Amino acid sequence: MEPVEFRFRYDRWCAWLLIGLGLGPRFSGVRVDDDPVHGGIDVRMGWGFHARIPHERIRGVTAAERTFIGWGVHGWRGRWLVNGSMRDVLAVEIDPPVSARVCFVPVRLRTLLLSLADPAAFRAAVNRP
Repeated sequence: MEPVEFRFRYDRWCAWLLIGLGLGPRFSGVRVDDDPVHGGIDVRMGWGFHARIPHERIRGVTAAERTFIGWGVHGWRGRWLVNGSMRDVLAVEIDPPVSARVCFVPVRLRTLLLSLADPAAFRAAVNRP
């Protein structure tokens, strides 16, 4: 199948701030690719975050269980929130952890929290056989 692109959800007031910081929709998004060699999820939020997660390391995608405060790229100890909105946040569980980059600095990624414009379609794309 062809790769599928997903956009981050941005709150209206926050979008202007993130666009000004180079983290807006023009330079951000999520790509799901089924290629057997290079397939997986590629996540980018401008210069602030980049991760490539192979399909075989994804253990599940669920709706996040709590509300988050903050927009942009935040995290600690393997758990990173990449968002432009506090709504429709999904949790991607990864095992074993993968390497990601936050502001060009390498970090370990075990849980990735994303706010996407179409979370149901993202879950379907990740879970398709």
